[in-house]
Amino acid sequence: TVRATMAWLWRGAKACALPHRLLARRLPSSMARLRQPLTRGLSSVESPAAPVLPPTAARALDDVARPRTADGLKRYKPTSPGIRGRVIVDKSWLWKGPPLKELTVGITASGGRNNSGRITVWSRGGGHKRRYRIVDFRRARLDEEATVERLEYDPNRSAFIALVRYPDGTPSYVLAPQGLNPGDTLVSQSSGEEADIRPGLCLPLAEMPRGVTVHNVELRPGKGGQLARSAGSSATLVAHVDERYALLRMPSGEQRKVLARCRATIGTVSNAPHKHRTMGKAGANRWRGRRPHVRGVAMNPVDHPHGGGNGKTSGGRPSVTPWGKPTKSGYKTRSRTKYSDKLIVTPRPRGPRSQKTK
Repeated sequence: TVRATMAWLWRGAKACALPHRLLARRLPSSMARLRQPLTRGLSSVESPAAPVLPPTAARALDDVARPRTADGLKRYKPTSPGIRGRVIVDKSWLWKGPPLKELTVGITASGGRNNSGRITVWSRGGGHKRRYRIVDFRRARLDEEATVERLEYDPNRSAFIALVRYPDGTPSYVLAPQGLNPGDTLVSQSSGEEADIRPGLCLPLAEMPRGVTVHNVELRPGKGGQLARSAGSSATLVAHVDERYALLRMPSGEQRKVLARCRATIGTVSNAPHKHRTMGKAGANRWRGRRPHVRGVAMNPVDHPHGGGNGKTSGGRPSVTPWGKPTKSGYKTRSRTKYSDKLIVTPRPRGPRSQKTK
């Protein structure tokens, strides 16, 4: 029984001279109602005086010690057809409370409509209500160490975010790099002299060593990070071309020049197992605001160029959009006068077998 298990745990803790308060904090929530009766009158085993942490930091540190799955994924027992193949990211170690209210704003759902009420993005609508977390992509507070209070789930992005607090008490949300834990410190330095190269350090590209992995890369100095911000993504600093440009290898394989004055954060973005998720059922996508995507061959001729026909048809022509533009066969959609063409040294690999070069 639960009480017998508790008694066995207590005997082991007493033999190891563990304080009963520490044991009570480690108990599962299902046994919380039994903490008080079992620990009453056991003041003979007391722990030495220890510094008192704020409730937020203490709870976050307690979550870090919880066991995680080996691959960071959570699987379910096949109790129903929708659960049988469901695989999600294990978020048991993240903060379970609400976000910091002063760093959130409301979001008005668009349902895929523009300001005229016309659908411009198909298969959007519904989903759970969200609040937008204001994430600091600039990291503009230089040479100030910020302490990580907790790691949180953000419904607006695939990566996890970290709540940090600066010495003056100002809170801020930042993208959490892989390996970050509550209690760690993050800093954004103006120069790389005597810098401790570790995940979370923000530096200009000119001050970073070659071969380092970075994320949240700026394209314009001071604008904030725009590249490599999704879960598990990162870019590699290949070389310093000259005093003005640095060469980066993007997650797509493209190599392009970026201004050396642009800032980036060292490390890989957290939540790398995100790409291994399996929704398991259609309702899981509806929770995220994704509506069904209807194929063109299943429509009528009035609705799509592939529509109509007797029985099952293949559309009768190469794949096109509802407005007749080709979607395959190497049809070019990139502007021929794109300003960044001169900055791309090696284009991303295209096609299953070969990599095209300029």
